[in-house]
Amino acid sequence: MRGAVEEARVKDIRSRWLLSAPALALIAAAAAGPLLIVLVYSFLTPGAYGDVQWKFSGEAWFNVFFSRDIFDDTLSLADAHVSIFWRSIKLALATTMLCAIFGFPTAYFIASRPASSRQTWLFLITVPFWTNMLIRTFAIQEIIRNEGIVNAMLLKAGLIDAPMQLMFTDFAILVGMTYVHLPLMVLPLYASMEKIDFRLIEAAYDLYATRFAVLRRIIIPLVKPGIIAGSILVFIPSLGSYVIPRVLGGGKNLMIGNLIDLQFGQGRNWPLGAALSVTLVAIVMVALIFYVRNAGRSGAGHA
Repeated sequence: MRGAVEEARVKDIRSRWLLSAPALALIAAAAAGPLLIVLVYSFLTPGAYGDVQWKFSGEAWFNVFFSRDIFDDTLSLADAHVSIFWRSIKLALATTMLCAIFGFPTAYFIASRPASSRQTWLFLITVPFWTNMLIRTFAIQEIIRNEGIVNAMLLKAGLIDAPMQLMFTDFAILVGMTYVHLPLMVLPLYASMEKIDFRLIEAAYDLYATRFAVLRRIIIPLVKPGIIAGSILVFIPSLGSYVIPRVLGGGKNLMIGNLIDLQFGQGRNWPLGAALSVTLVAIVMVALIFYVRNAGRSGAGHA
């Protein structure tokens, strides 16, 4: 009897996989197909006039991190590429940290409101998503440019004598990415905080725990999955951001997305652009693996 039940279960699982096979194949082709094309292009040879020659070469991958002198053929580190990668990772991490700093109290405020008003606050958080990201980026530009709101207020208050150069800096890119991606941190944090039993917090206060102790030993451990999920949702688009550095960086403070665009566009070096793209995907995969491992540990800890 037991063997018949097990055999029926195996048949059911097999039939479900067979029914799902066409959809899974389509998803795999749509997801892996373009990436496979980019991977193939990264091992080809750039042509003399911007085309691609179908000759195997690892030169593009070599040029991602190294450069060869045109006169004496000596090798050196590709400082421009390394600095752009470092700037991208640094700004993505800083954006993630700022979104966590601003998003945590925002999510806690919404989760602690009465159930009847939470939907209104969530609605206000999602309103920016109704506007195109390019328009939101131009809105930030109007605020921090030399004749913008920030400089106008500081000049009127007498705190500065001349407008501060905020535009076309890493600071401008950081402000823009934090503003654009902040909702992506608030929503996962709220989803975790909504499940908190606030009687635990009241019990901690009854046991004379300080606010910092309650935050460190109760709230943060309970919302850790939301923090990790929000961090991934912010870090990945920040790392590959293109529009915000292009508008607020002014073409001087490049990030990985801008470098890839230059190689496919003005540089006419598609293999190098493809190699940079695959490198970006590899960095994202490392971040995702980190997320999966930490999420698994959090789940095991809560279990």
